[in-house]
This record gives sequence, C-alpha cells and structure tokens, in this order.
Amino acid sequence: MLVYGLCGCISCAGASLWGPLKELWETVEGSIWRKQPESVHLLDLQLKKNKPYFLSLFKNPPKSAEQREKVRKASTEGISIQGQQGSRLLPEQLLTEAFILSDLFDIGELAALELLLAGEHQQPHFPGLTRGLVAVLLYWDGKRCVANSLRSLIQSRHGKTFTLDLGADLVSLTTRFTDELMAQGLAKQILNLVSDINVTREFERLQKERGLGNEKHRKEVSDLIKECRQSLAECLFSWTCQSPLNKDDMLALIGHLETVTAEADGSLDSVNLALVMALLYCLDVSFLEQGTEDRDDLLQALPLLTEKQYVSAVHNRLVEGPTWKLPGLQAVVRLTWALSLRALSQLPQGAGLVEFTEADEALADQALLGGVFLFLTEGILGSEGFHQEEFYTRRLHALITDFLALMPMKVKQLHNRADEDARLIHMALQMGSEPPSLRKDLEHLMILIGEFYSKDPFGLELALEFWCPSESMQHTSLAGSFLGVALQRPPHKQVVLSKFVRQMGDLLPANLYIPYLRMLKGLANGPQCSHYCFSLLKTNGAPHGENLQGGVSGSPVSWEHLFHSLMLYHENLRRDVPSTDSTQYRHPPIRGITQRELDGLTAFLQLLTTIINWSENARLALCEHPQWTPVVVMLGLLQCSVQPVLKAQLLHALAAFGKSPEIAASLWQSLEYTQVELNEIESSCEEYPLTRAFCQLISTLVESSLPVNLGAGLRAPGFQPYLTFLRDAVFLPFPTRAYRRPAEKWEVAEAVLEVFHKLLRDYEPQPADFLQETVELQGEQVPAHKPPGHSLMFHLLNDSPTLSLCLSLLEEGVRQLDTYAPFPGKKQLESAVLHCLSLLDLALQKEVVFMDLLRESQASMLVSPLEQLLQGVSAQSRRADHIINIARYLYHSSSNPEAQTVSDKLMAGFVECLDNDEAQEGVDKTDDSDPDKRIARIRHETQIHILNLLITSLELKGPNLALYLLGYEVKKPVSSTNLQDPGVLGCPRSCLHAILSLLQQGSERRSGPILTQQAPHLAELCYQVIYQLCACSDTSGPTMRYLRTSQDFLFSHLKHLPFILPGNEIPSLNQMSWLMKTAAIELRVTSLNRQRSHTQRLLNLLLDDQPHMQHAGRLGMDDDSKTVSSFLHFDTVSKVRRKLLSVLDAIDFSQEVPEQLQLDFFERTQIEQVISNCEHVNEQGHTVCNVKLLHRVLVAEVNALQGMAAIGQRPLLMEEVNSILQQVVERNRVRRSLSAKRHALQSWRSLVETILTACPAELIPADQRQLIIRDLLLDLHDKVLYKDAAVELMPIVAGAVFTLTAHLSQSVLSEQQQGAGLEGGSSSGFASIANSALHLILRKLLDFILCTGGGFQRLRAHLYGSLLYYLQIAQKPEEPDTLQTAMSMWERLTAPEDGFSKLQRENLAIIESYGTALMEVVCRDACDGHEIGRMLALAVLDRVLSIDRQSQWLVYLCNSGYLRVLVESLRQDDAALQTLLMPQPPLLKPLYIYESKMALLTRVAKTAQGAVELLCCGLVAQLVECRVFHMLPENDSLRVYGQRDPSGFIPSPLERYRQILLPTLRLLQVILTSTTTHHQQGAAQVLQWLIVHSDTIQSILRSQDVSMGSLQELSLLTAIISKTALPGIDCKDNFFSLSPCQRQSLSLLVRLAGTERARYLKQIEESGAPGDTAEKREEMEVAIQQVCANIMEYCQTLLLQSSAEAQFTVCLFSPSASEPTDMAVPSVSRVPSLGLVLLLLKNSATDFFRYHDSHRQSLGKLQRLEQLAPEELKELCQGLVSGSGGVEKIPSVQRSVLAKRRLVQLVNNRAKLIQPLLFICNWNIIETCLFVIWRHLEYYLLYCTPIDPKDSLTFNCFLCVDASGGGGLGLSRVSQQDLEQLQSDVARSFTEPLQRKLLEVEGLYSKTHSRHTFIQALTRRIRGLVRHTKS
Repeated sequence: MLVYGLCGCISCAGASLWGPLKELWETVEGSIWRKQPESVHLLDLQLKKNKPYFLSLFKNPPKSAEQREKVRKASTEGISIQGQQGSRLLPEQLLTEAFILSDLFDIGELAALELLLAGEHQQPHFPGLTRGLVAVLLYWDGKRCVANSLRSLIQSRHGKTFTLDLGADLVSLTTRFTDELMAQGLAKQILNLVSDINVTREFERLQKERGLGNEKHRKEVSDLIKECRQSLAECLFSWTCQSPLNKDDMLALIGHLETVTAEADGSLDSVNLALVMALLYCLDVSFLEQGTEDRDDLLQALPLLTEKQYVSAVHNRLVEGPTWKLPGLQAVVRLTWALSLRALSQLPQGAGLVEFTEADEALADQALLGGVFLFLTEGILGSEGFHQEEFYTRRLHALITDFLALMPMKVKQLHNRADEDARLIHMALQMGSEPPSLRKDLEHLMILIGEFYSKDPFGLELALEFWCPSESMQHTSLAGSFLGVALQRPPHKQVVLSKFVRQMGDLLPANLYIPYLRMLKGLANGPQCSHYCFSLLKTNGAPHGENLQGGVSGSPVSWEHLFHSLMLYHENLRRDVPSTDSTQYRHPPIRGITQRELDGLTAFLQLLTTIINWSENARLALCEHPQWTPVVVMLGLLQCSVQPVLKAQLLHALAAFGKSPEIAASLWQSLEYTQVELNEIESSCEEYPLTRAFCQLISTLVESSLPVNLGAGLRAPGFQPYLTFLRDAVFLPFPTRAYRRPAEKWEVAEAVLEVFHKLLRDYEPQPADFLQETVELQGEQVPAHKPPGHSLMFHLLNDSPTLSLCLSLLEEGVRQLDTYAPFPGKKQLESAVLHCLSLLDLALQKEVVFMDLLRESQASMLVSPLEQLLQGVSAQSRRADHIINIARYLYHSSSNPEAQTVSDKLMAGFVECLDNDEAQEGVDKTDDSDPDKRIARIRHETQIHILNLLITSLELKGPNLALYLLGYEVKKPVSSTNLQDPGVLGCPRSCLHAILSLLQQGSERRSGPILTQQAPHLAELCYQVIYQLCACSDTSGPTMRYLRTSQDFLFSHLKHLPFILPGNEIPSLNQMSWLMKTAAIELRVTSLNRQRSHTQRLLNLLLDDQPHMQHAGRLGMDDDSKTVSSFLHFDTVSKVRRKLLSVLDAIDFSQEVPEQLQLDFFERTQIEQVISNCEHVNEQGHTVCNVKLLHRVLVAEVNALQGMAAIGQRPLLMEEVNSILQQVVERNRVRRSLSAKRHALQSWRSLVETILTACPAELIPADQRQLIIRDLLLDLHDKVLYKDAAVELMPIVAGAVFTLTAHLSQSVLSEQQQGAGLEGGSSSGFASIANSALHLILRKLLDFILCTGGGFQRLRAHLYGSLLYYLQIAQKPEEPDTLQTAMSMWERLTAPEDGFSKLQRENLAIIESYGTALMEVVCRDACDGHEIGRMLALAVLDRVLSIDRQSQWLVYLCNSGYLRVLVESLRQDDAALQTLLMPQPPLLKPLYIYESKMALLTRVAKTAQGAVELLCCGLVAQLVECRVFHMLPENDSLRVYGQRDPSGFIPSPLERYRQILLPTLRLLQVILTSTTTHHQQGAAQVLQWLIVHSDTIQSILRSQDVSMGSLQELSLLTAIISKTALPGIDCKDNFFSLSPCQRQSLSLLVRLAGTERARYLKQIEESGAPGDTAEKREEMEVAIQQVCANIMEYCQTLLLQSSAEAQFTVCLFSPSASEPTDMAVPSVSRVPSLGLVLLLLKNSATDFFRYHDSHRQSLGKLQRLEQLAPEELKELCQGLVSGSGGVEKIPSVQRSVLAKRRLVQLVNNRAKLIQPLLFICNWNIIETCLFVIWRHLEYYLLYCTPIDPKDSLTFNCFLCVDASGGGGLGLSRVSQQDLEQLQSDVARSFTEPLQRKLLEVEGLYSKTHSRHTFIQALTRRIRGLVRHTKS
C-alpha cells in the first residue's frame, strides 16, 4: 500500500516520477470509479497537466551532465527543494545512492534524487526497508499509476460493448482525451512496452545493484511490474471493446501475436490473453445484431464495413501471413476472421466485400486443421486470468455460438466425420488391430463447450442460449418463462443451438458418449439450465409403461438408461461382495467395470451432480421416482468393490441430493444402515478422493439437517461415531500421510475442517450437555453421546491433539505464505487456515457460557480457557508463539484477505490493513460474484475488526496491546509518550497515524471528511478510538497535544458538523457523538490550562451566528448588530444558524416503530417469546435480537415438521420465517437508531454543559451567553414538544433543559450584580434577554411538564429544577444594605414597579393561566412518588406560594385536600425519622423530604389564612404525636458515635436530631406569629406540644453545649416559650408560673449574659477553623443575644402578666446591682441579681457601636473598590475560591468582580447581623432591660418593706411566689441594708456615659426606622428612682 504524501520535490520540471502520478491516479479513480462530486473539473486539470506522461508512456527523464554536476554539489553547496525555504545540504551517501538509481533505471539524476527523498519520506509506511528499496517500489508504483489511469480513462469511453454509467461531460472528456492519445500512436507504444518490460530482466538488473530486499519486497516489486504490463495490455483490450483499432495498429497487434509463445502448461499468460481478446474484439461484428439505438453510428465507425483496404490488409495478413509461433492461436484468429466474414456477408453493407467473404469456408477449414477447439480449451480457457474478466467470457461465448449458428454445414461435416471415425475404430477393434489416429474436432468442440460453461463466476448463465423451451415444456408449471418469452417464438440462433444439443445426442457414436455428457454437464450449469437439461434427459427416455427387463430402448443419454445401468452394475457387483478377509489385499478383485465404463459412469454422475446441485425440483423428482431409487442404488454401490474414484463421485452425488432437508433426513438413516467403509486402499494409492467426498457429504448433511436421534436402535444415538472418525482417521493423520498430488494434503484438511467449523458454529451450550445421561440399548444402559459441538469445544479447551494440530497448521500456513512463492494447494491451505481461525474464534465466543454451565453442573470434565492455551509453548518452535503466528497472517492480507478478518478478531491489527485503499463499505455480503467487491468488503471488515480490537483493548489496564499498536510507551509511564508524525525522531507509523490519515482525507474540502460518507461505520469507530484516547487519563495528555499541534484535528472536523448521511443515519449520529464528546474534553482541558486562543477558536466555531467563520476576537463584537433588543431575530440576513443548533437539527426526535407481526402459521405470543429468548446485549450495549440464532431456531422448527402436507407448505412457512426475520431486523434497527439518537443527544448535552460550565466566562459575554441559551432552550423545547417525539429522548432533553435554565438564571443574576441590572424596568425587559423570550421559555417549560402526563416523575424532577431556576431570575438580587436607606410605608406603596416585580407578576400570570391542570401535577408529585421528584415538587410549591399574592395556589392546596395529605404524612415520616437517629443511619432520604415538607408548611404558615388552615388540619396535633422529638441523643453517645463519617457527608446523630427539631420549632414560631386573630387557639396547641415534650425541652435548656446548633435550638425554644406566654393567658393557670421552666430560663440568662459570656466566646474561637472564626463568632454572638432577648422578653411578659402596678408585681431578680462574679455553673435554685440585667444592658450598648463601625468600614471599601491594594483584593477573593492556587489563576478583571461580590456579601451579612442586633439592643434588650430594672427598682425602692439585717443573707437568694397568691418576695426577706446597697450600686453602674450611649443608640436607630422608642423615658425614670430618697 503506497501512500502519497510527498513533502517536497526537487525544483526540477517534469522530473517527478511518483508524487504527481499518484495524485493523478487518485483523481482518475475518484471521478471514474468512486464517482465523486465535482470531480470532472479536477480530472480535466489533471489530464492537461499530465498529458506528457501519457504521450511519452513510461519514458524516463533523460540524464544530463548539468544535472549530474548539480547533484554532485548538493553535499557542499546545497540544493533547493520545493515547499522549503533556502537550499538544503544533502549527505554524501544519499547522492551516491541517487547516482546508482539513476544508472539503474536510466533516469535523470535529479529525478533519481527526488525519488530517493520521496522514498525517505515514505519509509514509515515500509518498516524494515531502506530508502533505496522504497524508491524502487515508488518508481514502479508511479508507472503503475500511469498505466491504471490510462486503462480507467479508456474504460470510461463511449462505445459498443459496455458503459460505466458516468455523466455525459465526463465521458466526452475522456473520449476526446484518449482519441488524441491514440492518434499519437498509443497502441504501438503499448505493444512495444509489453514486449520490452520483462520481470526476469528487471530483476537481474535490480539484483546486480542490490535493489531487491526481502521476499516481501521482491514480491511487491514483481507484482508492480506484472501489474504495469497487465494494465497496459488491458488498455488495448478496453479500447477494442469500445472502438475499433485503425489499420496500422491492427496489423501491429497481429504482428505482436505472431511471436507470442505459451506457458509450460500450454496456456497463455494473462497479458497475452488480454491482447488476444483485444484482437478478437477488433474482429467482432456480432454487436450489430443487437439492434441498439446507436447501431447506425457504430456501423459508420466500423472500418470492416467502411474501409476496403482495412479488410484487405487484415485478410491478407491472416491468410497469407507466416506461420505463427503458436499455430493454435493462429487457428483461433483465423476462425474468428472466418466468422466475421460470414457475418459481414449476411449484412447488406457487406456486398462489396464478396472477394473476401467467399474465403470463409477455407479459413474455417484451416482453423480446424490448426486444432482451434483444443487450443481454445487448453490455451485460452486454461489461462489463469480468463475467468476473471466478464467480457472475455462473453466474447468466447459469441465465438462458439457463432460457429454453431453461422456455419451449420461445417458442424454437420464434423458430425459425419465423427460417425465415420467411430465406424473405423469399431472395425479396427473387431479385427484386433490398433485403432487409427484420427482428428477429434467434434470431441474437442464438445469438451470446449463443457469446460467453458461449467464455470460461471459472474452468474451470467450464458448457456441458456442452448436451451429452447419445447412445446411440452410450455404446459409444465415451469412454463418457459425463464427467458421472459413464455409463448413467443425464440430467436433463430437459439433454435439452432438447441437443435445442435438434441441432434448430437441422437445416434451418438460410442467415442463421443463421454464428451457429450461433459458438454451437457457444462450446459446444465445454472438454476434454469439445470432444469432444461433435466427435462431433456427425462424426455429422451423410454415410456414408463414398457417392460424394462427386455433391455433399455430410447436414447443412451437419458435418466432411464443411466439409472438402469447403475442398477445393473449394482445387481452384478452385489453378488460379488468380497469377504472380509480379502480386504487385506492391496487391490481387492474388481470385476464388471472396465476403465471405459468407469469414465462413462463418472461423467454421468458428474452430470447428475451438477443438475441436482442447481435444481431442487430435479432432486425431489429423481429421489421420489419409484423405479430408479437413486439414493438406495448409490449407497448399495458404495458397499461394492468399485474404484475409489467412482465411490467418491457417488458420494458427491449423494451430497448434492442431501441439499434438500427432506432427503437429508432419510439419507442419514440410510447411511447408518450401510456403514460406508472408507480407509480401504486410499493410503496405499496416496490419493484420497473418497475421504474428501465423504467429508463433503457430511458437510452438506450437517448443514441441511442433523437428526438428534441419529442411529437410535442400532447404537447410542448421536453424531459421535462420525465425529470420532473424522477427527481420528481423517484430521489427526492428515499431516503425516503420503500424497501423490501435494495439493491434496490441504484439500483433505480443508474438507474436514469445514465440517468441524459448521458443527461448532451451530452449537449453543445447554445445561443438559453437561449431565451424564444413559440410554437403553439391547437391554443394557450405555452412556449417551454428547452433541458434536460439545465434543469439539472440549477438545479445543484442552491441550488436545486436535488443538495442537490446529495451531501447528496455522504455523505451517504462515511459514508457507512467508516464502511469497506459489505452491500447490495454496488456495486450499488458506481455506484450511481460515477454518482453523474460525474454530478458535467460535471457541473463544462460546467458552464463557460453556465454562459457566460446566461449573454449575459440577461434572468431572477439566477444561482451560482457550486464551491461556494460546499462550502455551509450540511443539515445533519451542516458543510461546501461537498468537504471534496468528498475527503474522496480517502481513499476507494482500494474498488472503479472508484469513485476515478472523485473525484480527483474535489478535493484533496492523497499520497496513488500516491503510488499505481497496477497502469499501456497504458492499452487499450476498453479492460475491465480483471478486474485487468481495475483497473490498473483506478488507473493510478487517479494518472494522482492528478498530474493535483497539477499542476493547483500550478498556483494559495498561500496558495493553492497543497502546502498543497506537504508538504509546509501554515500558515507561504511558503519559510520558511524546507522539510525533511518522518518521520524525525515528517514530514508526502506528495505527493512530493510520486512523488519523483515514479521517483527515477530504477534511480540508467543503464536502468534509471522505471517510464519513464512504465508510460511515468505519469512521464512527475511528472517532470512538480517538475519543477513548482523549478520555483516558493516561493517554489524554499526549493524544490531545498531538491532535492540537500536529493535526488541528478537532477544528478541522467540527467545522463540517453536522454529518448528514441519508440512509446511514445511525453511524452519522454516532460519528457526531464521539466527535462532540472529544470536543467537550478539549474545551475542558484548554480552559484548565488557560490556552485561551484554542478555547476561543472552538467556541467561535460552535456558537457563532455570524456568517463569516474565521473572524478573530471575542464572540460578542461590540457593534450594534450584536446587541439585538428584539427577540425574534433569527431570520435577519446577517445571521446564520449556530453550529450547535445545526447539530441538534440533525437529530430527528421522531422514530418510526415497526408494525405488528401478521402471521398465518406461527402463534404470535410464542414467536414473541422466542424472539425475546434470542435477545442479547451487543458490544455497543444495545439489546438486540440475534437474527442468526432466531433463523436457526425457526428453520429447525420448520424442518421438524413431518409428513407430505408439511413439505407442501414448506415454501409458505419459509416465507413467513423470512417476514419474521425482516421484522426483527427492523426492530433491531429501530433500537439501534434510538440508541444512536440518545447517544448523540447525550454528547450534545455534554458539549453544551462543558461550554457553559468549564469555559472561562469572559469568553462568552453575558449578553451573548443569554441569547445562546435562549436559542438552545427554545429549539430543544420545540423538538421535544413535537407530536411524534420519541419518549425515550425526553429524559436527556429534560436534563439539558435543567442545565441550560440554571445557567440562564446564573447569567442574568451575575449580569445584575455587575451593574448591568435595570433601573425601574427597561422597555425590552430583563438584562440582555427580552421578557418576551423569558415568557416563551416559561410557557414551553410548563408545556413540557404537562406533556409528560402521569408517568415520567423522575424526568419531571429535572423540569421542576428548571422551573425553580427560572423563577429565581425574578428574585431581586442582593444590594449592599447601608442601614441608611429606610423607606417609609408610603414611599414603598408609591414607588414605581421595578423589573423584578414586573417579571414576577407576569410569570405568575402565565403560571395561573395553566389553571388546575398544572397545580394537580405538581401537588400530586409533591405527595407521592420518587424522593427527589417530591422534594423538587415541594420546592416548586414553596416558590410559587411565595409569589402568589392572590393565594390561588394556597386555596387549591387546601380545597383539594393535598395540604391535609401533607400534614398527615408527618406521622408516617415519624418512623423513618426515628431510624435516622441510630448511630449508622440507613439513608438520609427521609430527612431531606421532611425538611422540604416543613419548609413548604412554614411557607404556608406565613400567611394568616395558611396558618389557620394548618391548625384546622391538625398540624400541631400531628407533631405532638411524633415520637422522634423524645429521642434527643445523649452527650455520651455523641462522644462515641458523634465522629463525622470520613467523607464529612453524613452528620452526627445530634446534628441529625437538630435537623429534625429546628424546622419544627421554626414552623411553630411562624404559626404563633401569623395567627394574630386566632392567637389563643394557636398558642394553646403549641403549649400542648411543649408540655408533651417537656423532658426534651428541659434537657436542651440545661445543656452546656456551645455549638451553633445548640444556640439555634435555645434561640427558637426561648422565642416560642416567650410567645406562648403572651397576655391573655392567665398567669395563675400558667404552667410556667409554677414550673422549673422560669428558673431554667433565668439561669440560662445568667450563663449567657453573665460572667460566663467571655468563656463562651473564647470556646467559640477555639472550636472554629482559623479562616472562619470572625464570621462564626459574629453569628454566635447574635444567637446568644437572641436567646437573651427572648428571655428578657419573657421576663417582661411575666412582669406585665402578674400585675399592671408595681406594688403587686412578681420579682424575678434579687435586689443586688453588683456585677455577677461567680464563674461556677449557676444553680437553678439561685435567684439572679439585677446586676445581671445591668451588665446585659452595658454589653448590648457596646456591641451596637462595635458592629456599626465595622459595617461602615466594609461599606467604605465597597465604595473605593478600585483603590484597594492587590493583597486586599486577593484576600477578599480567597473567600469565594476554593484551593490555594485558585486565586492565582484568576485574571485581574475577574478578581475585582469577585472582590466586589465578596464585599457585598460581607456588607449584607453584617447588615443582617446588625439589623437584629440593633433591634435586639434597642427594643428587645435595651428597652426590656430598662423596663425590668425600672419595675424592680420601683418595687424595691418604693414598695418593699425591709427586715432585720441578721436574717437578710439567709433568704435573699431565694425567688418565690407566695403560696397565698400574693406577688413578689416575702416582705420580710429584704433588709434595709440590701436596699441601700442596691441604690448605690445602681447609681454607680448606671452612669452618665452609659446613659449618653443609650440615647445615642436611640438616635441612630430612629434615623433608619420610622418608629420611636421608650429608652429616653425609661432612662429618666430610673435616674429618678436612683436619686429618690425613701421617706
């Protein structure tokens, strides 16, 4: 295989001897044979450019002194080379070789140098050859290209014999061009070259200069030279087929043929045969009979009719010319000329040629004297090339039929002479003298006809012309419509030929009996001919009624006569059956059959075999004939002692009968009874016809039908005895036997291996095969035989003699082929090797099932996997080289392509096979008539197998075979490979180079890569290999580097997407899939490596909607045309379809489904069951039905039917079987089609997602990104909502829609954040994407949700996710909260509607327009089904409820009962949630669903209406009954199990408990807040919950844990406790007024606000990670403040509830204002002091200012973002980017965007923290504290009566409420001293600065809030009380 890819040529005109010629041939081949589009223009250019090569055919550029000098100086001065800059110095060695090459071929020195450089460049294609040897190949390859191009051009001419169906302009171009060449003397040039070029002479010259390499090189050179001669000869042949030669050329051709000699066997070589045929076509006038429309033009152009001198010159040369070197050839030409003259004489135009035409008889006689028929048989039919050319066959047919039709008298003369000769011989025999030597012309004619028609490689059935449908035939069912002329009169010629066949059979002389039978055998070759011949022999016989005993009347050539003779022989010989002892003699006595009779019988049996081989009717008719019983007679003869040759012929005939399953079944039984003896005398004769025939018989019978119970009753039933015989007596001894004819050795091997192959092919391992069963035989039990396939598998899976012989046969085969020399039996050897490889292949396929069944059966058989046995040591070579031997067959791909296809399945593929030019896809398997097509198909299959091998091997762990073949490192790490072009740095040409060169062909043209169109399946696999290399982590780096730098592979292929191949939809989709997946990897990798230009280039290609492809720069050009404000802008002139959308267009979402089976005979349900049993998962992962297996099952079913009725219905049954198979093939196609569409869609989705996620965001500006996503979303929806869209594609679309919507949402939000957001709503709507587009997307999304109907819940989960992302777009983004921007209620009401609110309102209107249908789907999904679907449906409900101002959805939720279902499902969740609190929970799903559900219920509870509905549905009652809240994990268990799992995903049990408790607490808090009008009802129910779970609540309040979780729990609990104690619930009945809960709450206040606060904060700092301490600390501080605020609020509530006036109040704090100093855990029985409240007040005021200042700093940074130092920016970004090096990779522009985002985040977080802090400080804490202090001071200082100081210390720490109901502390408990101390302490603590601070807080707070506080009033009152002196 020579590849044209020359990098540069010496700049020397006309010196190119290879490169341009290769290019010329590719163009000629592309335009004439491949019929490529736009090729006529290219061909015209090439022909003009290369005309000199044709005019001076094979002439080399001459040498010259000037060139020699130039080349000599190339080593010192350099030489300039085309395509390279400057001159290049060449090594001395190269120049020396150039001079040798120049002398060797007598070519110019520069041409020789160029040839050598080309050889050096092509060296990677020829491993093991030097550049000089490659140059020799290139030299002859160049010549071959010229010769082949010339032949193709001549074959494409317009002419009389054939047409290639080419365009008129192409035909006129080639006809004109070749006419010019012929006028310049082309014919003579060709004849001279054919004479001059001689393989032997060339080899001697090359040998002398060491220009020949190894055997392979020698064979390649010899093949090239032979092909050059052959192509040149065929140029003349093709010319004469189409047009006549002129006179001089004609005479030159005759002159050349006069000197021709024959080969050793008397035949012509193929070159001379072509020239002889050229001359025969020159003398042909038979085409004039055909009466075609251009007959008149052809007549005008025929010099035989128009030029008298032409006829005269030819006639004189042939009649009076010298005797030729081959008289037989001269006779052939003379006969042809005689027939031409006879034909001319019958034409009106031939009247002027009478003087010549009269000589036709004399010429014919001369020809007959020259032995014309014998030479035609031996010289022409015997030539190897004759049967390879259809038009040779047609011409010889015309010659034979013309002789019989045009010269009937001559034929009669021959017949009469034969009769006379027969009489003479008969007389001589009677007189006992030697018979005279006589001419045998008629015998030779008959033998010629028999030989010629017995081979019909092109299926032309030309012999039909000899058969004329007779009258009797017209009435048979097979009316003579065979010729399409049922009742028309047949042509005259046909009548004459038919008469010839019949008359020759009448009164046949004995010496012509055998030739006549041989002639009939040839004429019976073909389906129709065999039927006519059968009828002839039938009608020749005597009438059936006659008594046969009186001898046979009628023709000796009839069935009657022939079968009667067979029966007589059988009768005679049967009496003579030898006894068993006589078999010891070398030749058993044979009586009764003479040699002549033997020949006659053999000829008859061959005729019989031919007829019944072709005609099933003849088979059945003969077999069922009651008198002849041929099968019985033949089997009888086999048992008699007749020659092995005859027995072999009998077996061949039986094999032909066995082709009908009906006959085969009975034949098996008969064989069982006759028990044929085989090994009689064959070995001693060293000939084995009988063995071969027996193998053929068994092979045929096995294929027709193999009865399971074969031999039942006689022996253990089964095939085993035959198999044992074939294995032990035929196969195993075959290599060691002696053979008279060497080829027979391989014929025997081929015959027996064919049987093994069929047996193993049809074997499917079954469990029953492995059980040891027995059968009863003559009263005793004997072991039953296993199926033959089982036995073969056992022998192949052991190191058995059978396997060893198969492997040694493979070794022997490759050794023989390595000689590259012809040897006898080469074809049979190749066939035997093919069967061996097939056996190994089948064993490998079936061994897995076989070994599994063996294991399960526990039988005592031992087997080893074949792959292990193949790695064993060879007995011959003593090396483990079995697999290498198999691989070596690939080197012989050119000679034996079939062996190669199977050997690849087992072993390596090589570059040579992948590079093969001849491979062709789409050739019909059944059409094997054209050998070229067959070889092309096999070569293609080879490439497919190699690629499948690479794909399979790449999936294994490295180093593997594929990596080695693809050129990767196998000894070092694979990732260290450095891939190079072949030849660079000594890099060999690998399979990767071959794959890339296959794919790259044509990728630079507009039509795209040629391979994708010409071999779609091959291209698909090539793309898959490349994808696998890019996807594998080891090979990805080197591969992608190489593809990117050396090949620009992806860009050059992606630009041709989409591939649209009508009729090849599946491979084209798969090609695109692998290419898109590879592109996705490339985009990801280049983005990661920051190779922006590569990424940008691919993105431009895929996403651009601008018509110019190659523009540089970013996607979004800044001109106005890009920022289109309107939405419907596709159809503007300047836009083109984005490539991504074009690819989507190429995926057809609709899928035709095959119709239901219509069956008459079979039961549909059973057939469906059988079909499903035959299904399997193929290599691509599709579930398909194994059609071959199904066919076998169905045919076996049909064959099993017994009786005549079944035989009669068999054709109808087979027809139905065919329709079932077609249906299944169609089903498989539909499945593969759907799978390909899924694959393509999945790849498209991956590519889109990679573009949106992995590529740097700034490469696609936000405005462009939104428009792209919009286009993709709308197109996807349009395709999936199309009425015929296949549901199988919906899940992928839903996934893609989800991703796209998510990115659309992010893009819009990020655009808002970067300041492109809208101020007050712009005209076109949101950001860059118009509102109308967003609405359209929403409508389509909702349509998609609704069109999925009841099923597809998982699919809807994606769509709900999309809907959530979509609705997020209308959420207002975060803006920095300055805490200054408070709006009054009026301002809020009168503000214009902003864009967000507008979009949200419009969204809601669209959603509501879908009415209850949509609500129903979402609610149903929320309540039931798949977990993720439920969670997302709940989230959708949550989101829609949050924007549904009219509460339509809430009303539906309540009225339709879905809300109640959700509430009641909480009880069911309880059990699942309890399992979650085990140390190792099963799954967290229930937790997530619970959280979603609680979030929705909380959303519902946020409206008063919703909260009331929830209370009505019994929500709190459900929660009261939940047991899970009692399961608070103990702290001990926390320490044991609380470690997080290593992945950090599963939270600890305590955290899980909090995830369950917190949502419930939040929900209760919201209900308490929302139920303003029904507050008492809500509070009472919540109180019930608190009472039931009081133990848990006490534990939580007591807990010492300071984690964020526990603080959140406390915060929510204290809030609920404070809210359930609101006024309206009578204090006296209040649980809290009596329970320890008050004490716990107050002791909590001591812990959190007192002196332990510092300890808590320190603990927080220590527990947090270093990065997040500040934020965590702030959050926890807020939580602590919140708890304190709640408790203070609770205190305030208790104070207010107890009494409205101070003197009756409950006192909660002891009268001590000193700050608490006790660090110990406060006891619940201790009363907290008022100092605690004062401390809380101080801290709160301080905190307020601290937070306020830090917030102002962040705001300042945000305002002067541009001036921030890089370090500060980096620090800010670090918060948003994970990983240490993450920030480094971010460009500076993006860094400032990130920093801004981070600052806004910080400012808002701070604002969120400060808002509650300010609120808590101002009102909740500061106000409450002040109120509590004032109330207590008022009581203590105004109303309290002190007691004696001695008792005070004992009791002042006890808080109590009088049992009698009187409020406060017992009046006798506080001493005067205590009160004085209190007053002075408060005065000391409540200082002026503190009061100023408090008033400042009030001032700051009032600025931003429209309400006023009581701080000033309370401060004033407390100041008054402190100064007050008690009277």
